[in-house]
Amino acid sequence: VSNNSAHRWTPDVPMVVPEINPEHFKVIDYQRKRLGTKRGFIAVKPNCSIQSYAPALSAWLKFEPYEVIASTYQAISGAGKNFDDWPEMKGNIIPFISGEEEKSEKEPLKIWGQLDEAKGEIVPATSPIITSQCIRVPILYGHTATVFVKFKQNPTKEELVAALESYQGLPQSLNLPSAPKQFIQYLSEDDRPQVAKDVNFENGMGISIGRLRKDSVYDWKFVGLSHNTARGAAGGGVLSAELLTAQGYITRK
Repeated sequence: VSNNSAHRWTPDVPMVVPEINPEHFKVIDYQRKRLGTKRGFIAVKPNCSIQSYAPALSAWLKFEPYEVIASTYQAISGAGKNFDDWPEMKGNIIPFISGEEEKSEKEPLKIWGQLDEAKGEIVPATSPIITSQCIRVPILYGHTATVFVKFKQNPTKEELVAALESYQGLPQSLNLPSAPKQFIQYLSEDDRPQVAKDVNFENGMGISIGRLRKDSVYDWKFVGLSHNTARGAAGGGVLSAELLTAQGYITRK
């Protein structure tokens, strides 16, 4: 179970956020057949940056989002750095993270894709179309996203907030050890979510959404926040492993 990006686009390797697309683990059966093994497999996590907005969009798929602008403001620990070994980030913003925008635009589509059993692979979704900018900011932990969305349906704010707060997945129903009790929280204050106040929601495994409001060009806009090394990296990998164990893919020898 890997955070590495090498196999995220291998068709029979599941790329899973456990609350969103756990059914994609079924492709492991086809992967094992291709590899000629009954035990080993590769499963991967998506990029840390999409965790701050893909969960909200997943909660809203029934409203048919079809066009998204997502700009991410990413902590330096996402590059494996701290301020001691990256002093040029102090008081600075760098408007480029190599490869990040392509990941931010494409990886959610694989998460929202479908298992093609005839081909034995995950076929990515084609909608919503996402365009992205990714910026490195002088924060140690926490990826923030500002997002604009167009919907085919016409949801109200109350419907959107209710969909966020009620959104649960298999990790919650199975009460897995690393699973947050509440996957997504909505914060109604105008100045939330904030890294200083909200990045550790549910021990860093929960997602914080706020500032949901009508937009004059798009339908709705919001701000999202996720912990890039808890939910976005190690913790998300551990949660995936826990779910794979519960589903019988990881067993004792």
